[in-house]
Amino acid sequence: SPIMQDTVHIAKKLALTDLNILIYGESGVGKELFASAIHNESRQNRGPFVAINFSALSEDLVESELFGYEEGAFTGAKKGGKLGIFEQANQGTIFLDEIGDISPRIQARLLRVLQEKEIRRVGGSENIPIDVRVIAATNKNLLKMCQEGTFREDLYHRIKKFYLKIPPLKSRIEDVDVLVRHFLKKHGGAKLTISSDVMDILRRNRWNGNVRELENVIEYLIAVSDEQTIKTSD
Repeated sequence: SPIMQDTVHIAKKLALTDLNILIYGESGVGKELFASAIHNESRQNRGPFVAINFSALSEDLVESELFGYEEGAFTGAKKGGKLGIFEQANQGTIFLDEIGDISPRIQARLLRVLQEKEIRRVGGSENIPIDVRVIAATNKNLLKMCQEGTFREDLYHRIKKFYLKIPPLKSRIEDVDVLVRHFLKKHGGAKLTISSDVMDILRRNRWNGNVRELENVIEYLIAVSDEQTIKTSD
């Protein structure tokens, strides 16, 4: 679709810079896919691409996952300590998914890391320099959260040097056909065909779960279909 071609065109331009990027999009639109593609097109592509999803981690775990920890930093800490993902991503790209879910305390620490370009492990006393590009993503309105006082405005501007909005599937419904073909091939259903009635249903759906929901539906149809053509009864 033209809207997705424009989005890809912008992403390729942003990839050629070194500045941080904030990706906005509903759940399931493919924010991490875009982040990975931007990394692959950037000068950091010889370095690692490391991702963390804040919505999947408790407050207690986030700090040690981001910055690592020294041996004996807390009960249960591994012998020898652990590298955090900022150190793991050094010379590469770090993808901070669902950044709108982090607490004010972690926001403050993250802001300092982005400003100083160095981290300190939990329980450590040494500042460790890091060279990483940050790509953050959210499905929340961070500007509104700044106005409400739940997200730091200085951090918002630090991560939003550039901005990329991924359109929802309902705004590019003409992409359903090509995505269906892709997911059929990806999940072992390349020899299957889909009836025109089923395709009409897929094109009319609202897709609140976006591309992720469409992929789940295609996986389901492949699993339940008894014939070479997927019909409405499936």
